[in-house]
Parts: sequence; structure tokens; C-alpha cells
Amino acid sequence: MSEKTIQEMQQEVDKYISQFKEGYFSPLAMLARMTEELGELSREINHFYGEKPKKSTEKENTIEEELGDMLFVMICFANSLDIDLQEAHDRVMEKFKTRDKDRWTRIEEE
Repeated sequence: MSEKTIQEMQQEVDKYISQFKEGYFSPLAMLARMTEELGELSREINHFYGEKPKKSTEKENTIEEELGDMLFVMICFANSLDIDLQEAHDRVMEKFKTRDKDRWTRIEEE
């Protein structure tokens, strides 16, 4: 697989969704989907790192798969609201680099 930019991922998802008459879900429905996917990710984390083992009858999902589902829904959400995730990411990183620059203990450079 080749590496993709965030814009390429947004375009790929948009091309996929655009083939269906229903298009993107409403923002409220998208939030519900994201919450559902977050629950599935939480379940996998709990099975892998927590005290709750999987039942033998449960499907073998992975944390990677659940994160992928979260990313897909997040891209759908952004696309449906015409949000450029690269721009959103850049703004957030600038915020962390300025507001939180001294918040955490830095690893000493040698």
C-alpha cells in the first residue's frame, strides 16, 4: 500500500460515499456512528489490555481495525461538514506547540 495524504484519504472516502444516493449521514447521525465505533474500540482495548477476556464466540476484531473504522467515520464527518482535516490538524498542532509547549517533561537531548 502506498502512503496517502489526509487530503487523498478525504477524497477517497468522498468518492466512495458519492456513489450512493443517501450520501453522508446528518451530523447527529454521524456523531452517533462515531460514538458506536468508539464503543467498539473501547471493547477491544478492554479485551486486550483490561481484565475482560473475550468470549470464545466473539468475532476477532483488532484495535487496528477499530481505529480504521473510527478514522473512516471521522473523515465522513469532516467531509459532510466541508472541513479540511489537514487544516484542522495544523491548527491543533500549532495550539499544542504554543499553549502546551512547557506542559510536559521533555526528553533530554544528548
